Amino acid sequence: MEKRDLIYEGKAKKVFKTDNPKLLIQEFKDDATAFDATKRGTIVNKGVVNNKISAVLFELLEKKGIPTHFVKQLNDRDMLIKKLEILKLEVTVRNVVAGGMAKLLGLEEGIILDPPVFEYHYKNDALHDPLINDYHIIALKAATKDELKYIEETSFMINDILKDFFNKLNIDLIDFKLEFGKHDNKILLGDEISPDTCRFWEKGSKRKLDKDRFRRDLGNIEETYQEMLNKVVSGVQ
Repeated sequence: MEKRDLIYEGKAKKVFKTDNPKLLIQEFKDDATAFDATKRGTIVNKGVVNNKISAVLFELLEKKGIPTHFVKQLNDRDMLIKKLEILKLEVTVRNVVAGGMAKLLGLEEGIILDPPVFEYHYKNDALHDPLINDYHIIALKAATKDELKYIEETSFMINDILKDFFNKLNIDLIDFKLEFGKHDNKILLGDEISPDTCRFWEKGSKRKLDKDRFRRDLGNIEETYQEMLNKVVSGVQ
């Protein structure tokens, strides 16, 4: 499968047409951004790591019955995916208070959330992806009630699967972002699952194993991403 025209370039990925109108190639970049892209940089081989981790985790979810856009990993940086009509929603599932939730509600990071917190954000960079609820989504016609029910149920299933997987690797899954889209009128999980879109803390030490190392200038960014790749790959062997 060869790349054709570039149809989209975001902060972390490029998306190309293929000779099949229902399939695209997603290329993972090394570019890193934070705080609505006000902080920019490069994490060497981040694209390679995120592509490989996403491939492993999409395969894991598919085996557990979660339909995704993943078809196969093509090479170190490229992934063949089903073409989605992306919903203008970002889903966040939070198991522990961190990041945006701590800032929004004035809470200390590290508070365990039982049950987990489920959030919708409206995908709009100009508005800084504001937090919204079901009523906003219905009013915006961004999704139907039935679609939202499916997305919420699927997101909690994904949370259970990923928490179990990372627990075995001595890692706490703190929170993560998901995106969904439609393919042949069926909602599929899209985007990526990686240290860019998840918060991972080492159990006990709470050492951060994700993009917060870039956001917060914690150092050892490339080494930590590679460490996460090694752990994820070991978890499926």
